[in-house]
Amino acid sequence: MKLLIVLDIAVGFLMARLRQSIVAAVGVTFGIAMFIALISFMSGLNTMLDELILNRTPHIRFYNEIKPSKIQPIEISPMYKQAENFIRSVKPKEQGKEIYNCKSIIQSLKTDPRVIDVAPKATTQVFFNTGIIEIAGIINGIDIAAEEKLFKFSNYVISGDIHQIANASNSIFIGKGIADKMLVDIGDVIQVTTPNGDITSLKVAGIFQFGILEIDNVTSYASLATVQKLLGKPASYITDIQVKLTDIKQAPAAAKELSDKYGVDAIDIQTANSQFETGSSVRTIISYAVGITLLIVAGFGIYNILNMMIYEKMDSIAILKATGFSGRDVQAVFILLSMIIGVSGGVTGLGFGLLLTYIIDNIPFVTASLPTIKTYPIEYKAVYYFIGISFALITTFLAGLFPSRKASQIDPVSIIRGK
Repeated sequence: MKLLIVLDIAVGFLMARLRQSIVAAVGVTFGIAMFIALISFMSGLNTMLDELILNRTPHIRFYNEIKPSKIQPIEISPMYKQAENFIRSVKPKEQGKEIYNCKSIIQSLKTDPRVIDVAPKATTQVFFNTGIIEIAGIINGIDIAAEEKLFKFSNYVISGDIHQIANASNSIFIGKGIADKMLVDIGDVIQVTTPNGDITSLKVAGIFQFGILEIDNVTSYASLATVQKLLGKPASYITDIQVKLTDIKQAPAAAKELSDKYGVDAIDIQTANSQFETGSSVRTIISYAVGITLLIVAGFGIYNILNMMIYEKMDSIAILKATGFSGRDVQAVFILLSMIIGVSGGVTGLGFGLLLTYIIDNIPFVTASLPTIKTYPIEYKAVYYFIGISFALITTFLAGLFPSRKASQIDPVSIIRGK
């Protein structure tokens, strides 16, 4: 019964300063709505950029790096082993980019419980010939099924069918930058010069666009068999083994372990994209910081309104205490008043936040560098709404707690005597 009376008194105080209470509630509404819209947009942006870069990057890449031998013959010679040897102009090892025993490595990786799947690749530098002009480029020989499973290659295709490069020999998918430079389209035949000096004709089966200019201007894709044929290599010729793990956080440790196990060089995704991951983390932190700041500002608004209400309602508080209400009852009145403002503003803020994200999600976003993106990226997650309403309730509770403690300590005798 006392709770109902306290609630009725809190509502009465609220109605007495209805305009100021609505302003406070609007502050909470605005804070939550902007927090949800901002964090949803920034999370969507991070996800889009992750898909653009990180999803195209293997968690672990195995390859043979061209480098000089760490141990030179003179250092293992019994005659000079203990001497001080000064070696200059060391040449790289006479070892190409090919990964030897790659079939055994791939089979072993596929049995590893940490590995989702493996995608082999053979890469070579070429020149695309257009008249007397030669355009430097790269052809990646890929396993279509594995590439599609791990990297969703079809998401970046703007024309053509990726299975054409597997079903038709001497077919190639070229980047949009190359296609624009050479003025070619699907069905056209282009000539490429291999590192061996051989000239080969390839038929354009499709055009892709990753949205990264440095890649779209030089990169192309063909089947493994086509690249091996271009280089005059056997079917076992592989230059890269791309691996995706069930847990990306295990990549650094797994890369070191497997590199030592197989005797090939390896690089993990964190090392290859450390700057990019840092940027994503910073953007997320900024989004949370701005949103929480808005809610804190709204909390200060409630605090100021309750402080003013206490000064104006000194006589009413004194009468309440004189008629039997304890200090805790008076404190409960103002905390309840603050929570009414917080709950009403918070629930309204959730609705406006959802509306804002929906509006942003439907705003056209057309750019030549991102052909697969049609609208601004938004990520809908219930946790953002939970964080928003939770922090709003905590802020409004604290905003009402301190003024309510002041109200509970008012001496009714001194107030009534002063009146």
